[in-house]
Amino acid sequence: MVKIEKSIPTINPFGGINFVIDRINHSGINELIDSQLGKRPAQAEYSYSDLFKSLWSVFFCGGDCSEDLNEHLKPFLCQSPHVKVADADTVLRVLKSLKTEKETVISATGNPYEISKNDKLNQLNISILMVLKLLNEHQYYDFDYDNEVLKTEKFDTQNTYKHCKGYFPGMATIDGMPVYFENRDGNMHVKTNQEEVLERCYNMLEANDIHINRSRMDAGSYSKKIVDVVARHSRLFYIRANRCEALTNRLLKHKDWKKEEINHIEYEVTSINYQPFSGEKEQEAANYRLVVMRCKKGNEQLDLFTRDNMQYGSILTNDYESSEKEIIEYYNQRGTEERTIDVLNNDFGWKNMPFSFMEENTVFLTVMMMCKNIYTWLISIFSEKFNDLKKTFRLKKFIFRFITVPAKWIKRGGQMILKVFSHKPYEVLQI
Repeated sequence: MVKIEKSIPTINPFGGINFVIDRINHSGINELIDSQLGKRPAQAEYSYSDLFKSLWSVFFCGGDCSEDLNEHLKPFLCQSPHVKVADADTVLRVLKSLKTEKETVISATGNPYEISKNDKLNQLNISILMVLKLLNEHQYYDFDYDNEVLKTEKFDTQNTYKHCKGYFPGMATIDGMPVYFENRDGNMHVKTNQEEVLERCYNMLEANDIHINRSRMDAGSYSKKIVDVVARHSRLFYIRANRCEALTNRLLKHKDWKKEEINHIEYEVTSINYQPFSGEKEQEAANYRLVVMRCKKGNEQLDLFTRDNMQYGSILTNDYESSEKEIIEYYNQRGTEERTIDVLNNDFGWKNMPFSFMEENTVFLTVMMMCKNIYTWLISIFSEKFNDLKKTFRLKKFIFRFITVPAKWIKRGGQMILKVFSHKPYEVLQI
């Protein structure tokens, strides 16, 4: 039998979190949070930045909900002389205080829906991206927008089109980094109020001197009002177009197709001048370029509308310079942006929302969106110093390779020193 001895637990198994906190402390993020959200009452023990860092530390140490702070992590996090760690109840209570009232919007069919937006937190998120130099003034970026069902059963959630309860928020990203978020009722139609969401998002970016080169969206954004907003705020746009009978008949008569291989599949592609939404009674619709691709289906079953066995797809754009292949390949890259929701769900706590009401959960989701952006910055820095880290790593691999290292704070010569039990080059980070 092996003899086992116990000792006082002064060694922190999550030693890498000290370097994460140190980078945040020296980045200007703390000052930014406290200046934009304001000072808390004089009797408050923790600032907003202290509370945000307490929550973020849970996920940087492998937790998946705020309660892990009390249950597992606070004794280790409190060992650091450079961080003030609050308990989970305090963190959540203060997050609740940052909520804004929900708003009611009316759809084209007269149905009321509730939305939750938080301008102060959205602006803070953009400010953090700028202070970290992930976004820069006077520059143009590529922009993606999508709506995605967040499955959850809360007091005010509704049944979604995916046959589950949840919310149906809209989120904009630049280079995979969330830049704007609004929460919405789960049963709300994707096109309802979307042009106003995008208008608010574009205006906020432009107010920070951030401009959009190309906007890319799926068929959920294919309507005249939405296209008009996107075209006004972007140099170029690419939106998946819905098929209609008139367009189908036109494509069946079209003869000028050429073959292109895209992602190892042979397509027939073409471009036509197209005036979408021309049947609507509003002002005359603009003319755009419609890039169309088609390929044979895997079976011989004929399409009811086209009367052939071809599968069609089309992209509405104002890009007249790029080839059909270049436009299709660029649009297909938006799949990498859609993975951002998966990362937020599984790495940054979006699937474990702590509150019962939409406006409160909007605060949590936006704060964790900031955490995801900070992680993008951190992994970029640390991957330059550590050979076993890459910028593309998900959070779990970062935790295993960087955070989970035994470390101990010791006092020597009146100075606090972090002793790290590892052969990896943590010393180059210099806390």
